[in-house]
Amino acid sequence: MPKDADPKTGPAHVAIIMDGNGRWAQQRGRPRLFGHHAGARRVREILESCPDLDVKYLTLFAFSTENWKRTQTEVAGLMALFRKYLIREAQELFESGVCVRFIGDRMRLDEKLVSLMDELELRTAQNDRVHLTVALNYGGRDEVTRAAKRLAYEIEQGRLSYADVDAETLSRFLDTHVLPDPDLVIRTSGEARISNFLLWQSAYSEYEFVDTLWPDFTAAEFAEVLANYNRRERRFGAVRA
Repeated sequence: MPKDADPKTGPAHVAIIMDGNGRWAQQRGRPRLFGHHAGARRVREILESCPDLDVKYLTLFAFSTENWKRTQTEVAGLMALFRKYLIREAQELFESGVCVRFIGDRMRLDEKLVSLMDELELRTAQNDRVHLTVALNYGGRDEVTRAAKRLAYEIEQGRLSYADVDAETLSRFLDTHVLPDPDLVIRTSGEARISNFLLWQSAYSEYEFVDTLWPDFTAAEFAEVLANYNRRERRFGAVRA
């Protein structure tokens, strides 16, 4: 059974692929960035609902390694939105007891954004009410590749041996090494694919694909999805006794 997993309780760790911002905007005759701004506002509502729903860990897929293929205008707008969000929400996140982490490759992100990310992580490091992880320039394959490189380097330096390598060892080199595996992964907007998100960590996660576009995904619907999760039987490869 994955670490921290308990089939008798609700999901302690929920990961969300926040999809549908662009379509939401287009349905209203607005540019895609209008939808991304609406989606950013939705994040606060979902995050604030977590303590009442006993969700200790919330991981959000904000920008993938593949999203750089979008138009330069949209990418630049998203990066500006991320910077604005971190500046605007930093105090509220700190005062609300939220511990913020970022996963993904920071090398391609601009220095100002990375500086804001570092500052927020440091400022909220001691908080423990909710652990918010934001996947930014993140891809599951990229994460495992980077972890494998770090592991290979440790072997090359003589700090680990070939015999030491197992799944637990590799997990220690992942971006998420301090987090439990997600119990539930939600994707909004009606798309039924995982899009290179938490490939290693979600091996035994439950999945819920909902039709609602992310800007319309309310805390009430979030609670309904969690209630549906609680009706499932999770066996982690075993059979019912």
